[in-house]
Amino acid sequence: MSLDADHIVDRRRMRRKLTFWRVVTVLVAIVAVVGGGVFLTTGRTGLSEGPGGSIARVTIEGLIRSSRDRSEALERLGKSSARAVVVHINSPGGTVAGSEQLHDSLQRLKAQKPLVVVVDGLAASGGYIAAMASDHIVAQQSSIVGSIGVIFQYPNVSELLKTIGVKVEEVKSSPLKAAPNGYEPTSPEARAALEAVVMDSYAWFRNMVRDRRHLDAAALDRVADGRVFTGRQALELKLIDALGNEEAAIGWLAKEKNVDPKSPVRDYRLQPRFSDLPFLHVAMVGVFDAVGLTAFARRLEEWGALQAIERLNLDGLRALWHPPASN
Repeated sequence: MSLDADHIVDRRRMRRKLTFWRVVTVLVAIVAVVGGGVFLTTGRTGLSEGPGGSIARVTIEGLIRSSRDRSEALERLGKSSARAVVVHINSPGGTVAGSEQLHDSLQRLKAQKPLVVVVDGLAASGGYIAAMASDHIVAQQSSIVGSIGVIFQYPNVSELLKTIGVKVEEVKSSPLKAAPNGYEPTSPEARAALEAVVMDSYAWFRNMVRDRRHLDAAALDRVADGRVFTGRQALELKLIDALGNEEAAIGWLAKEKNVDPKSPVRDYRLQPRFSDLPFLHVAMVGVFDAVGLTAFARRLEEWGALQAIERLNLDGLRALWHPPASN
């Protein structure tokens, strides 16, 4: 009987050791991933070598934030020897300011190079703002396009604080300073001020769609209520210009911009940013898989925990589309 008890104790001790070393391995792997990200992003490679005489392929994906590095990279591309640029977009949007910055950078690039946009899977909200920098937008039939609108979200934990007996005191210069703050119910005045900011940004977005896509008032009202459309619907509503993929985009460049369709297409990579959490998302899932915690990694993805953290990293007004969470 004592042998069985000793065996059980030994097994438990082994399990504790295994768990300890798994945790250590995860921590070491995270440090390695973070260190590698810092090394890559502090390098001065920024863009791959200029693709002389080729068509440059630029990819915009994930959440869009303001990025001076990206703007400078696109500026360098404009001065390169590339014949034309194909911009692939797969993004639900991001901050309004970041999307405007990307749109302006792409417009400056378009003034120097023939440019066409391909919607790979998603160009919604800020992603569509970026797409409108081009005079020609191509999307697949099943792509998601639109979500023309602006949102400002903030958590309000005032009821929770009341439940646990915590009160946040403050001294401020005026009632609307730092309002809403999430620690107290939002006042009508604060909500009205915030709505004015949102609606002003929404009016800017609508006017951009109207001017860039040449829509009359009725057509604009049909597409600017925040909903998304498939590529086929977007074509009918004049939000895009053609259905297809990169081949169709290059065909347009050949026909309208006299670009040789046989020109090689080479990736022109924007410098990655360490703060981009899609990179951390992939890295973390890979780390958990590597140390045998696949089920835990999958559970994180099902909960949407990593994506939620990524969205919290967006500050300010958002031009962002996200589908409702599934049960």
